[in-house]
Amino acid sequence: MKGGYCGKILRVDLTDQKVTEAPIPGDDVLRQYLGCWGLGLRYLYDLLPPGYKAKDPENPLVFFNGPLTGLRLPGATNITLATKNFDTGFTVGRSHTHGHFGILLKRAGYDGMIITGHSEKPIYLWVHEGQAELRDAAGVWGKDTHDSEDLIKKEIGEAKASVAAIGPAGENLCAGAMIANDRNHSFSHSGVGAVMGAKKLKAIAVFGTAPIPVADGERLESVRKQWMEALNRPGHFGMKVGQAKTKIAEYRYMLDLIGFVGKNFQINQLADFGRGWSRQKFTPRPCPTCPIGCSYDVEVTEGPHKGYVATLSGGGEAMEGAGSILNVVEPGTIFYLTDQYDRLGIEGSVAGCTIAMAMEAFEKGLIKGSDTDGLELLWGDAETAEKLLRKMIYREGFGDILARGVKEAAAAIGGDAPDFAAHIKGSGINLHDWRSAWGVLFGQIVGSGAGWPAPGADCWTTEPDAGYPQLADRFDPRSKPMEARKTGILKFMNDCTGICWFVTWGLEGVLRLTAEAISAATGWDYSPEELLDVGERVMHLERAFNIRHGLTPEDDWKVPKRITQAPNDGRAKGISIEPHLKGMVEEYYRLMGWDPKSGKPWRKTLERFGLTSVAHDLWG
Repeated sequence: MKGGYCGKILRVDLTDQKVTEAPIPGDDVLRQYLGCWGLGLRYLYDLLPPGYKAKDPENPLVFFNGPLTGLRLPGATNITLATKNFDTGFTVGRSHTHGHFGILLKRAGYDGMIITGHSEKPIYLWVHEGQAELRDAAGVWGKDTHDSEDLIKKEIGEAKASVAAIGPAGENLCAGAMIANDRNHSFSHSGVGAVMGAKKLKAIAVFGTAPIPVADGERLESVRKQWMEALNRPGHFGMKVGQAKTKIAEYRYMLDLIGFVGKNFQINQLADFGRGWSRQKFTPRPCPTCPIGCSYDVEVTEGPHKGYVATLSGGGEAMEGAGSILNVVEPGTIFYLTDQYDRLGIEGSVAGCTIAMAMEAFEKGLIKGSDTDGLELLWGDAETAEKLLRKMIYREGFGDILARGVKEAAAAIGGDAPDFAAHIKGSGINLHDWRSAWGVLFGQIVGSGAGWPAPGADCWTTEPDAGYPQLADRFDPRSKPMEARKTGILKFMNDCTGICWFVTWGLEGVLRLTAEAISAATGWDYSPEELLDVGERVMHLERAFNIRHGLTPEDDWKVPKRITQAPNDGRAKGISIEPHLKGMVEEYYRLMGWDPKSGKPWRKTLERFGLTSVAHDLWG
């Protein structure tokens, strides 16, 4: 390979306990999909025909780096996991992580890993310096994610290794289970930890020191300097260089921007949420080559958890899942409970939305103490919330119902619980109150229930390279389908390269910078137009996967009322997307080139992007 790629992947068969190597595809395929989400999805589509559940041995875990992962560029840390979505049961699962995991896998000599089968006993995979082996994990099974990382590093004798491990949530096949790595990071969407747990694969440890090949180092350095200059440009998006820690510490700016998911979306203007966060002690834990540093440790300086140190990452979704959605506002308690989610290995949105749904059901009399093993599920009671969380993780009593995820748990409780259960197709929503930013909300709704899909351009930032140099109108139903299409293409493109979203989101000129970086790394002559084709190709392939595995158009517009109804307060008070939603979905299908009756991408749409075999699968 000229550069950007190692040229090989690991194939791991857990049933036969075999580890082999295989070459990556040639330039024609790589240029079409690049890596990370694009290449991972292509492999997943080909490896998993319809008819299998996420927990079946046949469902693969497909890890891929991108051509820019590990290079000396801002945020070049992205590695993606593709698998069938455990939480929805019928869509694709997509999850990214950062930290050291992807970089060290690449330095060990591998662009990716494809893991299939099922082990009869707990094991972990140790990948190092061009070698890989399966090891017994009996000594770490049952441990939380932090303890698992420490014990495995001690056993392999490599303190600088990166360990991606599941916690008890993954072992017990709980909805929302995630895979945590490097303390502050995780693959945290689509229930990927439960897929790993079903395979009895406790962890993957990686380490390598080999240099990553680059075709033109001088040109790559020039791109790096230009990228840094762009990130420092006045007026750029709020995730600016060196400011992420401050943004998270001063989280109250969210109150005016979109508000919070207070008491399970019943209160938007939860004024006390975020107050006092700046009095805690923050220590940045930036990823390699990252100028932003959104990951951090926080030592609680006051309150019932004084002295506790939580190891957290960028974004506030998990903290709303541990705080505002439960009506918990004390800062130290929020950081502590968020860290418990991470240690137990469960995604904050799924855990928070599920517990909040149960609290509201208790408040409305749909369940009572005799149903909840004697627990009084009261808003703001963090101790009870933690007890319920542990019941959920270990599937004890009422917790066994909640471990199925918010959608199935609400159905089991009955009454109007399904109406106030917040989720996307059964999976976690990216947990902020998007009802005052319809571009973001609509992108979530038509997504797969897997990570960040189309982000819109009406809330956090403009998207100049998607055609939105100014913030879009928040509540215009006519413009949102096109907004989802254009910002979705740009987002999915970025998810294929190996660069973290935080150094691309809203960045003017990111298409040119990314194309030049790929050209410098690989030796290709890659263009911004080719990049946009990658993004759209992957969007169509994701839709095709979902259709083959059971998605219907109704799944895109028959969504829980709680996330579409008008809020009681805040920017969107009295304004609901619900009356417009079905028409918006139909228009989105038209713009994407998808059949409005079946939701399938039209044959000509697929063939235009070289997906002829996929067209045959869908249309015969």
